[in-house]
Amino acid sequence: MELIADFALNYGLFLAKALTVVIALGLAVAWILSMVAQARAAREGDRLKITHVNERLERMADTLNATLLNDSERKARAKRKKVEDKQRRKAEKLGKRHEPARLFVLDFDGDIRASAVESLRDEITALLQVVEAEDEVMIRLESAGGMVHSYGLAASQLARLRDAGIRLTVCVDRLAASGGYMMACVGERIVAAPFSIIGSIGVVAQIPNFHRLLKDKQIDFELHTAGDYKRTLTVFGENTEEGRAKFREELEDTHGLFKHFVARYRPALDIDRVATGEHWHGTQALDLALVDEVATSDDVMLAAARDGRDVFTVAIEHKSGLMARIAEQSRLAISRSLGESGLARVVHRAR
Repeated sequence: MELIADFALNYGLFLAKALTVVIALGLAVAWILSMVAQARAAREGDRLKITHVNERLERMADTLNATLLNDSERKARAKRKKVEDKQRRKAEKLGKRHEPARLFVLDFDGDIRASAVESLRDEITALLQVVEAEDEVMIRLESAGGMVHSYGLAASQLARLRDAGIRLTVCVDRLAASGGYMMACVGERIVAAPFSIIGSIGVVAQIPNFHRLLKDKQIDFELHTAGDYKRTLTVFGENTEEGRAKFREELEDTHGLFKHFVARYRPALDIDRVATGEHWHGTQALDLALVDEVATSDDVMLAAARDGRDVFTVAIEHKSGLMARIAEQSRLAISRSLGESGLARVVHRAR
């Protein structure tokens, strides 16, 4: 039995080491491919892609009506459309923009590093050059959160629209938790699908420690720092209660900043009630004032089109080859496998 136990222990250690090596190699490969992708993207350039949603909706309606309507109904509809098109062309010829206000739609699909912020900042910069005071910007947001500084930057990009006096609507069809909600709360209006996941206003940090394993194998590890709190917790060294206390203090400070940020944009919230790290579904979030309306992004866009508003999707389209696409998929897979439901606290210090 002792031999079996030793074998199981050694085999378990082997698997742990092998898994660590595989993850490290995967991260290294993803980083290298990402660098290649960025270099190629810089050479090839990106372009802004604009899609007129109204035209797509009209084509869908025309396809259905071609089957559902009889001849006289189709002719009457075609006649009405011809008159409307003529009026629109006349307005355009006179230099008048179609009223009422336009709705511009952006997408943000967040990973742990909030990598999509690079596209978001360019899209917002482009919009701020043409958007008018009566226009509205809507962002379809999906994120489980991630690094504090990354999502802080993403939220700051959305704040640029609010600071410019542009109405901002955030739609959450599936998930806006932790850093995702940090972004969502900037919106003047938050619309969430009934079963979407909202909230998780909290901070989480976790780190493995191999000190006892190294000590058992008689492997010394030395860490030298200048400054009492240059390193609080380490992966290979022996952690102290003082270091743990300081690390928890820093977590609480970050949580306090998070709560203050949310309360600034959502003053009606009972911030102490919702900033517990818990999450809620859309209908529950409405009762807690975490969101303003229960609906889907499709409902919002369709309602705007029915009101006669021009609806446009705006996206940065990256021109990339096979290597760039492989790099992006590798990066997303690794980021999502490491993702957590709480806002990940990652502090970068100079070395």
